[in-house]
Amino acid sequence: MIPPESIASARRARHPVRVAHLGLGAFHRSHQAWYTELANASEGAGEGWGIAAFTGRSPAAAQVLAAQDSMYTLIERGPAGDSAVIVEALSRVHDGGDADAWRRTLSDPDVGVLTLTVTEAGYQAGSSAARRVLDGLRARFEAGAGGIAVVSCDNLPRNGEVIRDVVLALVEGGTDFDTWLRTDVSFVSSMVDRITPAATDADRETALLLTGLFDAAPVVAEPFTEWILAGDFPAGRPAWDAAGAHFVDDIVPYERRKLWLLNAGHSLLAYHGLAAGHATVAEAVSDSAVAAELEALWSEQGTELPFDSATIDIALSSLRSRFGNARIEHRLVQIASDGSQKLGPRIVDAIRSRLSAGRDPGQAQLGVLAAWCVHLTGPDVRDPGAASLISELSRSGSPEQRAAAVWAALAPDLIDLTDPLAARIAAADSTIWQGINA
Repeated sequence: MIPPESIASARRARHPVRVAHLGLGAFHRSHQAWYTELANASEGAGEGWGIAAFTGRSPAAAQVLAAQDSMYTLIERGPAGDSAVIVEALSRVHDGGDADAWRRTLSDPDVGVLTLTVTEAGYQAGSSAARRVLDGLRARFEAGAGGIAVVSCDNLPRNGEVIRDVVLALVEGGTDFDTWLRTDVSFVSSMVDRITPAATDADRETALLLTGLFDAAPVVAEPFTEWILAGDFPAGRPAWDAAGAHFVDDIVPYERRKLWLLNAGHSLLAYHGLAAGHATVAEAVSDSAVAAELEALWSEQGTELPFDSATIDIALSSLRSRFGNARIEHRLVQIASDGSQKLGPRIVDAIRSRLSAGRDPGQAQLGVLAAWCVHLTGPDVRDPGAASLISELSRSGSPEQRAAAVWAALAPDLIDLTDPLAARIAAADSTIWQGINA
């Protein structure tokens, strides 16, 4: 049998590198790179915007993509079937540990945008991601390459402001470099949304079937996608708006809508769903008890959003459809990871909003935290940031002790809510544990 031709043979053009990216994972390739692909197509036969993408941790993704000339297939998985598009927006891929290539790329005056897809932990001042951003910007400053926009693409609220503050905190104030960062570098916040489950061997077979080309690194994503950005671009940008991205003055309402409806819903489905024996979002949402808890959470979170009820109803209708797409195998174990970083912006901030408005915390909101508390003592924990809490929970016998430990870890200012959270933890002990031990 003649082996199939590599997807590398499908490249029609290699756009000059004008965008650098940190965090070469599946989400970047299903979202920012896909938007850039459509933006380049909208600009006709021009040179377009090529991306030089660097891995965040392991070099594996760069190695696989480099072997196929940075090309890959995006499989859109809808309820009725799959479709495929070949993406060539990546002009180069690099091991994130290649510091020389990183500095050369950021020192290029043709590069006008640096996008980031890093985890919430990547925004901590001492993280390698923050220091790599600083290292690249310093190289650009020393090369006199001009201003640049740094665009954060993740679930952290006000992510552009956060990375700006982290970077500036690492720089000596009053220096020329500090002044340049404050005047010539724009830190753009963005809200991103596209469910992108991990690809499987079967997906590689699907990519071959749909394109006739072998692809060792396809990406699978739902048809839905959204990107909302707020900030300036001193050195220009791709025509992402032509691909459907929206540019706004205030991103906060859109961030909260996503965090408090979609992401909070995912967390609820992960912790309640895993306890009930489910593996995917679609399985969990088909469970009537879990679905009822989800609807209750959405009701509690929705009161805190600055949108009218009709707008929220449209958003929820879309989420019900997306969550129910059983052909997207969005694994609950993947969603459940790093709850210690995720639950603050998704659940705790919405509780704070209810309290400031004179409303009690929602029972479903507390239920997510209770289910997480149980999850931390189970077999599927992937949360390095919760190591000390897990140790504390192993020594805490009563629901009150465990509730206090949860608040101490997530929100010490809410310690007065220990009793209502303890009541939900006690309820979880009698219901969630039954599912785990069944």
